Amino acid sequence: MSDLYWLTEEQMVRLRPFFPKSHGRPRVDDRCVLSRIILVNRNGLRWQYAPQEYGPQKTLCNCWKRWSAEGIFVRLRDGLAAGRADHQTIMIDATHLKAHRTASSLRAKKGNAGRLIGRTKGGMNTELHAVTDGSGRKLSFFMTAGPFSDYTGAAALLESLPAAKWLLADRGYDVDWCRGGLEEKGIKPCIPGRKFRTTLVSYDRRKYRRRNRIETMFGRLKDWRRVATRYDRCPIVFFSAICLAATVMFWL
Repeated sequence: MSDLYWLTEEQMVRLRPFFPKSHGRPRVDDRCVLSRIILVNRNGLRWQYAPQEYGPQKTLCNCWKRWSAEGIFVRLRDGLAAGRADHQTIMIDATHLKAHRTASSLRAKKGNAGRLIGRTKGGMNTELHAVTDGSGRKLSFFMTAGPFSDYTGAAALLESLPAAKWLLADRGYDVDWCRGGLEEKGIKPCIPGRKFRTTLVSYDRRKYRRRNRIETMFGRLKDWRRVATRYDRCPIVFFSAICLAATVMFWL
């Protein structure tokens, strides 16, 4: 049975404070449940194809959906990252995540923003906007439908940026309001100027080379098959899969 666990007891000690307390009947083993959740998301499996030693499929699937709705996996990422990130240099970028046909319904229900899936030249996609620390570890995310520009993610993440000295980004973020917002927060932008600018923008080319770390992070994130290809219709559940992958890879 120990070979089925993806997490050690030492790691679970750090994770348990972020899980809800059980009331009444004792809950199933969190380590076992979380191991199956990781297995399914990491390998892109259906719930019924995971080993039965983890327990009933319905119980574990319900735990995944309930914990996602309660924001457990967002709290895991935020709690473990607190105080450990390198905020001197931060980076921002975005990537497209392919939506499988089973998740690509565009119909929005009344009162919500829909599936956060849109049609692009590459098909149906969700766009993930991310801010990382200087080591390429994720600090915050924002999810939009595929056709949205990088500006949308930058506007959403600008207010929540941590205190930093530098921000690295590509030309897609070269807009005056973004540069002005960064300077108001005391952050120096290291962003190449767009080609149509009439005045040249200077930036630290040597420091800008470190931006490949956020590209590497996106590559590692897409090693999780249920993140690289979106099978979940519910955007909250899909966002939880992204947070879980980032927690396991960068903060445990």
